[in-house]
Amino acid sequence: MKPLLPAPNQTIANETWHVLSGEKVAALLGVRPAHGLEPGEVERRLAVYGRNAIAAAHRRRPLMILASQFADFMILVLLVAAVVAGFLGEPQDIVAILAIVVLNATLGFVQEYRAEGAMEALRAMAVAHAHVRRAGKARTVSALEVVPGDVVLLEAGNVIPADLRVVEAAQLRVEEAALTGESQPIEKTTTSLAEPGLPLGDRRNMAYKGTLVTHGRGAGIVTATGMETELGRIATLLRDADEVKTPLQKRLTRLGQQLSIAVIVLCAVIFGVGVLRGEEPGLMFLTAVSLAVAGIPEALPAVVTISLALGARKMAKRNALVRRLPAVETLGSVTYICSDKTGTLTQNRMRVDAFYVDGRLARAAPRDGDEPWRLLLDGLALSNDATRRADGEPEGDPTEVALFLAAAAAGREKASVETGMPRVGELPFSPERARMTTLHRRVDGIVAFTKGAPERVVEDCTDRMAATGNAFLDRRAVLAAAEEMAESGLRVLAIAYRRLAELPADLAPDAIETGQTFLGLVGLIDPPRPEARESVALCQSAGIHVVMITGDHPATAGAIARALGIAQAGDAIMTGQELARLSFEEFERRVEGLRVYARVAPEQKIRIVKALQDRGEFVAMTGDGVNDAPALRRADIGVAMGRGTDVAREAAHMVLLDDNFTTIVGAVREGRRIYDNLRKFVKYTLTTGVGEILPLFLAPFLGLPIPLLPIHILWINLVTDGLPGLALAAEPAESDVMRRPPRPPRESLFAGGLWQHVVWVGLLMGSVTLGTQARAYRTGLAHWQSMIFTVMALSQMAHVLAVRSERESLFRQGLWSNRPLLGAVVLTLALQMATLYLPALNTVFQTQPLTLAELLLSLGLSSVVFVAVEIEKAVRRRA
Repeated sequence: MKPLLPAPNQTIANETWHVLSGEKVAALLGVRPAHGLEPGEVERRLAVYGRNAIAAAHRRRPLMILASQFADFMILVLLVAAVVAGFLGEPQDIVAILAIVVLNATLGFVQEYRAEGAMEALRAMAVAHAHVRRAGKARTVSALEVVPGDVVLLEAGNVIPADLRVVEAAQLRVEEAALTGESQPIEKTTTSLAEPGLPLGDRRNMAYKGTLVTHGRGAGIVTATGMETELGRIATLLRDADEVKTPLQKRLTRLGQQLSIAVIVLCAVIFGVGVLRGEEPGLMFLTAVSLAVAGIPEALPAVVTISLALGARKMAKRNALVRRLPAVETLGSVTYICSDKTGTLTQNRMRVDAFYVDGRLARAAPRDGDEPWRLLLDGLALSNDATRRADGEPEGDPTEVALFLAAAAAGREKASVETGMPRVGELPFSPERARMTTLHRRVDGIVAFTKGAPERVVEDCTDRMAATGNAFLDRRAVLAAAEEMAESGLRVLAIAYRRLAELPADLAPDAIETGQTFLGLVGLIDPPRPEARESVALCQSAGIHVVMITGDHPATAGAIARALGIAQAGDAIMTGQELARLSFEEFERRVEGLRVYARVAPEQKIRIVKALQDRGEFVAMTGDGVNDAPALRRADIGVAMGRGTDVAREAAHMVLLDDNFTTIVGAVREGRRIYDNLRKFVKYTLTTGVGEILPLFLAPFLGLPIPLLPIHILWINLVTDGLPGLALAAEPAESDVMRRPPRPPRESLFAGGLWQHVVWVGLLMGSVTLGTQARAYRTGLAHWQSMIFTVMALSQMAHVLAVRSERESLFRQGLWSNRPLLGAVVLTLALQMATLYLPALNTVFQTQPLTLAELLLSLGLSSVVFVAVEIEKAVRRRA
C-alpha cells in the first residue's frame, strides 16, 4: 500500500512496514500517535481509501434474483407447456400460463428480495466496532470507518479491525490463528525488525485484521484497511462459497425431492389413464404438468429461508441479533439457559454499599479520612480503568465505575490522585489470578495496588493496615466478614497494597502480588432486574431450566438466585473449586440438579455445557469474555453480551444488544413461534397438494371426466398456495407457546400429528371435491366444472383459516389477530369471484357464473373442511 503522505517518488510496500520505526511509520502516515487523526482528515481518507470492509461474497443483485425465478425446474416445465399449448392451438392457455409464470416470478422476486434485504440489514448490524484515538480523545467507531493512519487502541478481547503497526504494547499478546494457523498467542513489541521478508507470524510489531487480542493492551497505527489487508488478500483468492443451509431446509429439500418423485409418477398415471379413456392427449399433458406444478411443494425451502431471515430481523428489533440463521430455528429446542449474573440477570448498575476497614463495617467512606482509609481510597481510584467522558460522566466496567465514584465521593478523584502517582505498570485481571494489580510511581518509590477476590488476595497478605500502622492480619476474621457481606447479596472485593523500592524489570505476579498489606473489603450491590424474576418463571413454565453462572462469591450468587426464583433455600451451590475436584463422570451425574455456580472460571463453562449435552439437554450459554468463547461455540446456542468482547461476539450464535436475560426469553419465544408457523405452512401446503391430486387421480377410475382444467389447477396453486400460505409466517405466537415443554432438537417436522392431519384432511378435501363433481355432473348441471373449481379454491381458504392454530379455535383467536392472512384470504376470494363473474375472465378460465344457490352451496361444501379441523382441535384441547 502507498503511504498517504509520501516523500517525493517514494513508495513503501505493505509488507515492509515492520522494518520501520514507529516514529517513521507515524510520519509517513501523517499522524501523531498521542493525538490521532482529526475528524476532517478521517473523512478525506475514507473518501480516498473507502470503507474498511472485506468484499461480501455471494451477494445477489436484484436482476440475479429475478432471473433465478425463471430457472426453477417447474417454471421451465410450465414454459414447455405453454409451447405445447401453442402447437395445440390454445391461445388462451398460452396467455394464462405465461401470466401465471410472470405472477409467480413477481411474488418470488418480492419475497426473496425482502429476505436478502433482511439479511443485509443483519450483516450491517453485526459489524464490529473499533476503539480509536482521534483529536486527542478515545472514541468508539464502526470498524468500517477505520482509515489508514488511524490510531487503534487495543485490549484483551478485541478483534483487530485493520492491519496495524504496533506503537504501544503492555504485555500485548495476539492470537493469529486466522492467518497463520498458529494458535499460540504472539507477544507483540514496538521495536522495528531488520529483515524485510519475514513471514507474517514473525512480524512481532504488526497486528493484522481479524486476529484476536488475548492479553494486555496497546495501540497501533493502521497501515492497511479493507481488501488491502492480509485478510483481504486471502479473500481475493477464495471463490464464493455456497451458502450453508439450515438443518430444517435440508430436511425439507429431501422431502420436496421425495414428494416430487411421487407426484410425477401419479401425474404419469393420470396422463396414461386419461389417454386410454379417450381424452385429448394435449389436454391430458397440460393437466399432468399443471398437477405436477401444484402438487410439488417447490417453495418450501425458500419459505424457510424467508421466514428465518424475517424472524431474525424481528429479533434484532427486540435487541437479539442473530448471527447464524440456524439459531432462529433451533431456539425452540432450548432446555437449559446458563446465564451470567451481572448485567444479564441484574441491572449492571453497581454501587458501593459497604466497607470493612480496620475490623469494622461502615456504610460510607469518610471524606479526607486517615489511614487505612486514605490508602484504600487511593487503591480504588488508581487500580481502576474507569475514566470520565468530556461531559463529566464516568465510563468503563460497571464494577470499576462504582469504585471510581466511591473514591471520588470521599474526595479522592482519580485524575488528581494520579497526578502524584502516575501508573507505570500493571498486571491485568485474569480469571486464574482473580485479581488486578497496577503499579504507580511516588517520590519514595513504587506502590502496587491490588483488588480482587477476598480469598485470593487475603491469602497473599502478611499483615493489615490499621489506624496505628501495620498490624496483625486475622485472615479467618476477614474472610468471615467477607462471607457475611456476601450472604447479604453484596459482591465483595479485597484491596491490598505493597511498597517497592523500584519498578521490577519483570512484572511477574509472583514477584508483586505476594507479601502485601491488607487494606479492606468493599461490598458492591447490583440489584436484580425487576423483569428478570418474571422471565425466569416463564422459562420454568416452558420446561426450560435456568442456571446462573457467576464469578462472584457463593453467598452473593445464592442471594441473587433465590431473589430471582432460580434457586430455593437449601439448594446446592457449586463453586469452581468443587467443580475442578470432581471427575467428569461424577459431575455428569449431578449436573441436572444444579442451578447455581459461583467462583467459576470462564473455561469451566465448557465443562458445564458438555455435561448437560451428554445428558441429552439443549443448552443456551451466555458469555462476554475472551475465555467464554469456547463455551459459546460449544453450546447449542451461544449468546454473547453486546457489552462483551469482540471474541465472544464472533463465537456466538446470537448477541444480546441490551444484555438483558428477558431478551433471551423473548428470543426463545420468537424461535418457537417461527417453528410453529413453518409447521403450519407445511401442513397447509401438503394438505392442499393431496386435496388437489386426489380428485384428478381418482376421477377417471370412477368414470368421471377430468374435474379441473390445467388453467384451474395453476390458478388455485398460485392464489391459494401463494399469499395465504406465506401469510401464515405472520401468525402471532399461540397463547401456550411458553407453557409447552421444549421441542426435541431431532424431532421430525411431522411429529405431533402433522402427517396424520395432511392425510385425513387432504382425503376429506379431495372427497368433497369428488362428491361435488359426481353430484353436479350426473344431475346434468351445466356449471359443474365452475362449481368444482370454486369448491376446491374455497376449501383451501377454509383450511388456511382453520390451521392458524393446532389447538385454539379460530373464534377464540379472532380474525383480526393475523391481518396479513385475513387480507390474503379476502383478496383470494375476490380474485376467485372475478374468475366467475367477469366476462373477460370467463373466456380465459372457461368458467360460467354460478347462480346464488350454486354459490351458497359451494360455500357450504367448502366449510366442511373448516368444521372438521375445528372439531379436530376441540378433541386435542380435551385430550
